[in-house]
Amino acid sequence: MTSSAQPFDGYLIGTDIGGTFTDLVLLESGRRPRLFKSPTTPHDRSEGIIDALELAATSVGTTLPRFASQIRYFAHGTTAATNALIERKGAATGLLTTAGFADTMLIQRSMTSWVGMGSATGHYSRRRNPEPIVGRDAIVEVPERVDAAGTVLVALDEDEVRSALRRLRAAGVQALATSFLWSFLNPRAELRVREIVEEEWPEVYLTLSHEISPVIGEYERTATTVVNSYLGPVIRDYMENLEGRLHATGFDGELSVMDSGGGVMRASDAARRSASLLTSGPAGGVLATARVADAMGFSNVITSDMGGTSFDVGLILDGEPLVERQSEVGNYHLAIPRIKVTAIGAGGGSIAWVDEVGALVVGPESAGSVPGPACYGRGGVRPTVTDADVVLGIIDPDYFLGGRMTLDRHLAEEAIREHIADPLGMSVEEAALGIRTVADNQMADLLRKVTVEQGRDPRDFVVFAYGGAGPTHACAYTQAAGINTLVVPPTSTVHSAYGTVTADRFRALQATDPPRTPPGADDPASTLDLDRLRSTLADLADRVHADLDHAPEVRFVRSVHLKFRRQTHELPVVLPDGEVTVDVMRAVIEEFFETYERIYGKGTALRSAGLELNTLRVEGRAAVAALAPSAPFEAGSLDTAQIGTRDVVFGEVGRVEVPVHRGELVGSGAQLVGPAVLEFEGTTIVVGPGQELTVDANANIIINCKGN
Repeated sequence: MTSSAQPFDGYLIGTDIGGTFTDLVLLESGRRPRLFKSPTTPHDRSEGIIDALELAATSVGTTLPRFASQIRYFAHGTTAATNALIERKGAATGLLTTAGFADTMLIQRSMTSWVGMGSATGHYSRRRNPEPIVGRDAIVEVPERVDAAGTVLVALDEDEVRSALRRLRAAGVQALATSFLWSFLNPRAELRVREIVEEEWPEVYLTLSHEISPVIGEYERTATTVVNSYLGPVIRDYMENLEGRLHATGFDGELSVMDSGGGVMRASDAARRSASLLTSGPAGGVLATARVADAMGFSNVITSDMGGTSFDVGLILDGEPLVERQSEVGNYHLAIPRIKVTAIGAGGGSIAWVDEVGALVVGPESAGSVPGPACYGRGGVRPTVTDADVVLGIIDPDYFLGGRMTLDRHLAEEAIREHIADPLGMSVEEAALGIRTVADNQMADLLRKVTVEQGRDPRDFVVFAYGGAGPTHACAYTQAAGINTLVVPPTSTVHSAYGTVTADRFRALQATDPPRTPPGADDPASTLDLDRLRSTLADLADRVHADLDHAPEVRFVRSVHLKFRRQTHELPVVLPDGEVTVDVMRAVIEEFFETYERIYGKGTALRSAGLELNTLRVEGRAAVAALAPSAPFEAGSLDTAQIGTRDVVFGEVGRVEVPVHRGELVGSGAQLVGPAVLEFEGTTIVVGPGQELTVDANANIIINCKGN
């Protein structure tokens, strides 16, 4: 944490709810983080958090009410928004839009109908439109019109607005989105809609496009507005329930929630900006990794989070998490910047099956926490990756979750035999190895996809592995992707939760205010209206500062997104601190030209074409709390840490007897050559044959996957 934060006395809690387990990390001054996992409770996810809090209270030797009363900061990451959108379980939503533009959400941009198609793009027979989240009968056109200069051409027809509200209300709509053309330049019509809604229908959840996404791009702005309203009531109810459960335990503080853009915000803000939560949980892991990687001197990192349901991958480039300005979720493009995380359905709970042509397939369907893998003994009968790990000797059935949960190897074997081994005519052990290999190769393919397909060499990166299952499989998928170095941080089992509690408070605002430079200008910077530019940036900064409670330690980052006139794509350039002058803008424009040619090739920058300063963005960050340094990690002896041996099956060498170490006792400075297994309470680290493990002074486990 940064030194600018206020000194802290008490407990800090970070949580992250996954599809299978709920993670919690407890921080207190002078102590190393304490890590806890409890099964996720799908019927009411707040119960899983309370269960994890009970574990934390027990670990400090007190009751839950007393423990909760000493919590001074509580941060939370969640997949609630993502799940609701993908599963189409949001609120019934209506849309008010400018007359003549009712089909914006349905037409999209043509390209949106091909999102996720990969190599199939362009094959009309495989084209699929997303399942609508707002029906055509719930889209109402309203007479009003503003032009590209913000001038009112047609005044808002207020009678039509009132009539539309009554019709939508009678149809059972619960949330309302309003997106008028060019409203980000002149929002008066949308603001008047709010006033009318307060008179006619005050209980409806309302999103105005100029507030949630004040940027150019009719479709993206409308989609973002609709998605925010679609998810809004779900997230509002989720936050109210969670806060209520926490306050019932004795916690009297305010809940903070992970923002997909790279920080935390108040729960009340999250309820208003639900679309900002669509990668809430995974973003925490990427932020935590960036901190650890920076301390270790790694600037280019692939983050890999393997939980029970999914495998999430992010990139850190030159020390900074990769952020995308527009993102695609549920086949809709959203104009809300977020830390880029790519996910596939590959986790410990991913179900293995044999398809119609006799091929072994793993995922994307997951057994989740209920019923869970067959070995959980909770009614699951289909084999999963976790079942395969148990059969192969990788996971000790008697030490799952530190022994709090016992797995049934026999049930795992029977599930694999019935659904995989017998249909394919192989042994249970061969089938289990096949399941693990398929899953590992799928994850290695994703590591290659996020690097090679973007023109980056995976060999230039270090992989960080975390999540309950990540360290168990990372040695295999890292090696298969052609990457040498793997790092497992000491908080790996709850790394995303650790990221939520160590993240800064964060707020970002952007606005489209597109001044243009004339074509052929020798000095385009001198043609800009800098007073207007400075005014817009100052307004954004004031609003960001207000959202961060005017904290004096707020750190601001300003950026301008430029593009050539009549082009579509734009590139961001960070503005230096201080006054924006002509000389500053000359340097910014030159950096834009250089960046453009670095990406698209030398000579591609059309310097005489003229420029558009399309979007202005201001980010603010403030550290939430300061902790005294934790106790140093002690040097450990491998002999002391070793608790025995057991047979483990590896694809390269078959069944071998390997040493098993209690992970928490493998202290700094330890070194070993695989194969070996390190068992922690929340995860199992596997070191493959010939791979080399070392532990640094901060208990980061570093594995050379190339081996000797």
